[in-house]
Amino acid sequence: MHGRSNILVAVACLVLASLHTVYAASSAGCGKSPTLKSQRYSMTVNGKQRQYFMKLPNNYDNSHPYRLVFTWHQLGGSAQKIVNGENPQQGGALPYYGLEAISNNSAIFVVPDGLNAGWGNQGGEDVTFFDQLVKTVEADLCVDTNLRFSTGFSYGGAMSYALACARASMIRAVAVISGAPLSGCQGGKDPVAYYGQHGTSDSVLNVQMGRQLRDQFVANNGCQRLSSEPQPNGGNSVLTKYTGCKEGYPVTWVIHNGDHNPSQVNQGQSTPFAPKNSWDFFTQFT
Repeated sequence: MHGRSNILVAVACLVLASLHTVYAASSAGCGKSPTLKSQRYSMTVNGKQRQYFMKLPNNYDNSHPYRLVFTWHQLGGSAQKIVNGENPQQGGALPYYGLEAISNNSAIFVVPDGLNAGWGNQGGEDVTFFDQLVKTVEADLCVDTNLRFSTGFSYGGAMSYALACARASMIRAVAVISGAPLSGCQGGKDPVAYYGQHGTSDSVLNVQMGRQLRDQFVANNGCQRLSSEPQPNGGNSVLTKYTGCKEGYPVTWVIHNGDHNPSQVNQGQSTPFAPKNSWDFFTQFT
């Protein structure tokens, strides 16, 4: 009888532990009637008015913790252009970098607007903007706080990299498309799951800049360095998954022969490969 009661206590502890895990990953907004909708909002950060868009899943369920995905625009772009999308045939990005269309209503998207149409992050003000966005969104909506993600092209990639550096404990993974160290790297010593993509013919931000960002997280994540630098396969991209990385902190690198372009396609294809690659990378985490 004594042994049976020990078993019951052990089972009860396991149940409580699992309940705690679920609870710990759920934001304060879970169970609340939301006030945030799919529209533009503003907030004050360091005395400056900042703008952002929200995109909630169709049939949003306040009892279901969703992924939270931040999408940062390029220099000269805007949150509105990320929401609407631009012609991928002319080097533009698909709406929400193509992620919302393939997310199957499993994510909440936040689309911030940069000061001077960029992410200079002076004094860390754009990272502070991110902090306030997380607090605002998660106080109102049901978010899995273990599943926050960030992506962007060019300056937006730089901002995602800056968050991987400065907010490693808050970001599960980033997807940096044609990025460079433009928004700083406060901290930058902790591991974050990292997807990087760059073109060897990039005439705006040299491919070496993308490799520099990648190599920092190859080191942070404890991955084994490659003996030779991956190269494109003619007109096709090459995807490399690093080995030996710390558990839960993979690094994926995609190289192609194109220019500075968020919507690069493989030879003979019409669909950009960044959206599926990025989404597959994000959704390996549950």
